[in-house]
Amino acid sequence: MLPGSAAPAAGSGMFVPTQTVGTVLCCICGVAMQPNPANMCARCIRARVDITEGVPRHAAVVYCPDCTSYLQPPRSWLRAGPESPELMQILLRRLNRPLARLRVSLSAAEFVFSEPHSKRLRLKLRLRREVFNAVVLEQTHPVEFTVHDRLCDACARAQSNPDQWVAVVQLRQHVPHRRTFLYLEQLLLKHGQASLALRVAAAPGGLDFFFGSRSHAARLVDFLATVAPVQTQTAKQLVSHDTKSNVYNYKHTFSVEICPICREDLIALSPQVSRDLGGLGPIVLCIKVTNAIALLDPLTLRVHHLEEKKYRVYNFKAALTSKQLVEYIVLDIEHESPEITIDGSRYQLAYAQVARVSDFGKNDTMFTVRTHLGHLLNPGDLALGYDLYGANLNDDDMDTAMMRHSLPEVILVKKSFAKRPRTRRWKLKRLPMEEDAVNKAKGELEKRADEYEEFLRDLEHNSDIRFQIDLYKDEDYRSEMASTIGDDVPTVPIEELIEDLSLGDDEEEDEGGEGNQHAVMVG
Repeated sequence: MLPGSAAPAAGSGMFVPTQTVGTVLCCICGVAMQPNPANMCARCIRARVDITEGVPRHAAVVYCPDCTSYLQPPRSWLRAGPESPELMQILLRRLNRPLARLRVSLSAAEFVFSEPHSKRLRLKLRLRREVFNAVVLEQTHPVEFTVHDRLCDACARAQSNPDQWVAVVQLRQHVPHRRTFLYLEQLLLKHGQASLALRVAAAPGGLDFFFGSRSHAARLVDFLATVAPVQTQTAKQLVSHDTKSNVYNYKHTFSVEICPICREDLIALSPQVSRDLGGLGPIVLCIKVTNAIALLDPLTLRVHHLEEKKYRVYNFKAALTSKQLVEYIVLDIEHESPEITIDGSRYQLAYAQVARVSDFGKNDTMFTVRTHLGHLLNPGDLALGYDLYGANLNDDDMDTAMMRHSLPEVILVKKSFAKRPRTRRWKLKRLPMEEDAVNKAKGELEKRADEYEEFLRDLEHNSDIRFQIDLYKDEDYRSEMASTIGDDVPTVPIEELIEDLSLGDDEEEDEGGEGNQHAVMVG
């Protein structure tokens, strides 16, 4: 049967026409091929056209070993990890100009493994260009970058003189504990806001962050304003002045003061503040602190969010803080209303009969109080609360509230669990911090260790706080050590933990696999 003729259909006498693709001979080698505008086969086109001609095969990149950043000409430094998408973008920017001049497009790029100590970065590019009237040709092109070590400006200043800083952020909070700074430390680590600091120093009542650039310090201040109610003041001091070039060098200081109201603080509102907040209180609990303060009336479950600017108008203080919590035992509980959810947290009004743990065996003093923890407490549980019955208060607003209103003897704050020695399958990262002589005192070290342990317990009890920070798996944890943990003590689910990876581990894995490549597609 001749090509292009009809073929008989199976099982019938009809013929179905078929279509065959015609072929032509290559004008160079005479091989049969499908027709194209060049009338040449792919092998002959590649032999006569090199689309990579003029594209550099060698280039250089400048790397700062102290801060692991790469120079983006003329003066920008960008931080990038080994074989990361950020590093790929930095390297490809060095080739944009020659590729655009030659009208060559980049379809794909990937890293080729090289020894970390060789100071070589190898890329394999997939280039595409149109040749011979709408004939598109693709070709692989290797490029090798030589890494030159050089300190960036900030690291050079730090190496020459560690005290040669340009801007400092003085973070302070006038409270008797450091819970706020422990939480902010984890936020800074998660978002990398303190990574550009030359050094971090502990100071009485707060932390000091030293930077080599004013913009880096201003970025930290802006971040703090989004996560905490802060008040910022700025100042600058003239260091030097070049009269010929009219250049002034200053040292900038950012004084950041955090609102002295913390989570779990008990606050007595003055009559004027209570009226301005819609009749809230007069006794309220601080349940959350972000860029606004969340105040809860534990007797009515009303919540009001107070912004920092509004707080500075009233400027009230905490009547009792978490350091003054007293442990109670719940004798009986009677629910008053169904459970409700406010701002993602659950509450339920109930009447609870409680007694101080310290009174057992001494007297029969019991209190029947209204609480917002009806969904958590059961008879026999322990709870922490503020003892208004026996507290010695030095607060005018609290005295006014006691005279005008019938306040409860106890304000329960949270459920308590037995404190016992335990091990944890998770851990937290810490900022490298310089301690002064005051903070190195024996009593201060023990106090800080107790506050850190209390902070870890808060993370186990409160999932809302854990959601904001990163918890890492502890590689030294052993399952047989978990026997010290009671069934009634909250623990962190394994699903919330992330792997603690380090650069050294990644390098060892790369060295173990031969020909290991990480492909990064360029759109």
